[in-house]
Amino acid sequence: MAVAVLAAAGASAQAPAQPTTRPRPPPAAGLPTDAELQSAMQRAYTANKGVTEGKNADYIPALAKVDPNLFGIAILTVDGRVFSIGDTGQAFSIQSISKPFVAAKLMSEMGIQQVEEKLGVNATGEAFNSIEAIERNKEAKDPPTGNPLVNAGAIAAVGNLKAANADARWSSVLDTLGAFAGRNLVMDQEIYKSEAATNTRNRSIADLLKAYEVIPGNPAEALDVYTRQCSVAVNVKDLAMMGATLATGGVNPLTGKRVVSPDVAERTLALMMTAGLYEDSGAWAFEVGVPAKSGVGGGIVAVVPGKYAVAAFSPRLDEAGNSVRAQKAIDSIVGELGGSVFRVAQRPSPGPTRR
Repeated sequence: MAVAVLAAAGASAQAPAQPTTRPRPPPAAGLPTDAELQSAMQRAYTANKGVTEGKNADYIPALAKVDPNLFGIAILTVDGRVFSIGDTGQAFSIQSISKPFVAAKLMSEMGIQQVEEKLGVNATGEAFNSIEAIERNKEAKDPPTGNPLVNAGAIAAVGNLKAANADARWSSVLDTLGAFAGRNLVMDQEIYKSEAATNTRNRSIADLLKAYEVIPGNPAEALDVYTRQCSVAVNVKDLAMMGATLATGGVNPLTGKRVVSPDVAERTLALMMTAGLYEDSGAWAFEVGVPAKSGVGGGIVAVVPGKYAVAAFSPRLDEAGNSVRAQKAIDSIVGELGGSVFRVAQRPSPGPTRR
């Protein structure tokens, strides 16, 4: 087991996790120090590496084969400091964690208000692949998709991207995820084939959305690109980089590239707070208090706006589809560093007033 820290200056998102030996500038005002971040990360890793609750997702056969003992954590601050521990170089499929970043791309193209009106922004209260939620929303005259972080909304988001054909649509998605991660990403072919062979429910969702005129083009094309999107391979440091890009208001902290506008970053974080952990999103907001997004591949990324992002990966999931270890680790780190967006910093008492 190793703890790694990467310097901000000149660091690469793909660099091996090696301790830095050169002096590093102090953190920006209001940010946790290196020692605070590393200590919180180490404690979270040590406390949770023995957790064996939950099980791998098995409705996608390739996910059932992933080593359930894998566990890694990464933190990336808005001033470009990177900390990691455990299996942080291990690639895994991004799955639903891709959804907010593609939604951000669509908001950049279509406009924030238009996405709200067409795809919705409210939690559905149902499972992420619910067909019942689509029908209920339609009957209530709401956007049938619910929001872009459930499968219906995510497939619709892909189907509404500006693209001349399937290849252009896929390039748009892959380029977007790569811009957030700060490096070129690739699709895991084994995961893609496994998902494509077992996505019967998503096929029904795509056809239903076409019938309801939510997807303007070919629903099979939108579904295939969405399946490829979920099969993109990342590691836990990639997720931390993607989250930190939202934490800065849309600028990748290591590449310096503006990926989305501050307004889009803000709305993306709002979606993550509302619907980021499937039907357990309310409990997560209540208990941890930061925007986050999980995926059935075992990853979770959480964002403390203006400060840092923390990502964790471990394949064993709870009944809602969220990594058990990753939830516990992020909860520990955010709690120790006081990152809840709902916590109000207490000012010192001014003392008695002189008359």
